[in-house]
Amino acid sequence: MAEADALVCLLLDRIDEALIARAPNLRVIANCAVGYDNVDLAAATRAGIAVTNTPDVLTDATAELTIALILAAARRLPEGEALVRSGSWPGWRLDQLIGQPIRGRTLGIVGMGRIGRGVAERAIGLGMAIAYASQRDLALPFPARRLGVDELFAEADVVSLHCPLTPETRHLVNEARLARMKPTAILVNTARGGCVDDGALAAALGEGRIFAAALDVFTAEPAIDPRLLAAPRLVLAPHLGSATTEARTQMAQLCADAVIAVLSGRRPANLVNKDVTLRG
Repeated sequence: MAEADALVCLLLDRIDEALIARAPNLRVIANCAVGYDNVDLAAATRAGIAVTNTPDVLTDATAELTIALILAAARRLPEGEALVRSGSWPGWRLDQLIGQPIRGRTLGIVGMGRIGRGVAERAIGLGMAIAYASQRDLALPFPARRLGVDELFAEADVVSLHCPLTPETRHLVNEARLARMKPTAILVNTARGGCVDDGALAAALGEGRIFAAALDVFTAEPAIDPRLLAAPRLVLAPHLGSATTEARTQMAQLCADAVIAVLSGRRPANLVNKDVTLRG
């Protein structure tokens, strides 16, 4: 980084103050993700470096994956596939791998931003009712109830996380909130792994206190907490939220556009640290 003018980075790249200090020519950090918790935003701003992200273009892809994870967890699809592949499937049984229905159930969304809204719109098409956690009423194009976070965990049949990782949302899903959930409830996380206390979730699943969970993100990915790997009724995906050709191509294009803009002397679109005074 000693001579770099621009940096395009991925969400697993830790862009901290020490790295920024070793990059005296750096003018833009284009983070190929919506979240930017991997970048020391304050250090970049002090150094006059633009930080950009890639919102909007992955909304549909992530919302679609969230619905897929909800259905996979509710209908126990990974267990079913494993049974068929094992060669020991005994054939149809009345009580085999009984799951949870979706129609008529309540989806609780934590983080009613672009992706959260996309998930809600798709869930409504499946016959679900929508609740969301927010400190204020939101103007939404569909019916939805606003609840407190604790109330949402108690009432929702499916809780889906779509919030950024901040000091306030770290371990948002903890032992106390998992204890509020129904024994038939499902937890889905396509936001950031740090929003969930891995040990608390593994214990809740192992003790049957919630029905199932599905995770696309992990605290220290690509490493996975062994307690999660051993937990029953847990669907695991390798951070596939934006994994469509269209979404990933558009994310890369936004990063390229941001670099071109800054190095051409313009303020880029999708600037995260809007109060930054850019380096000349």
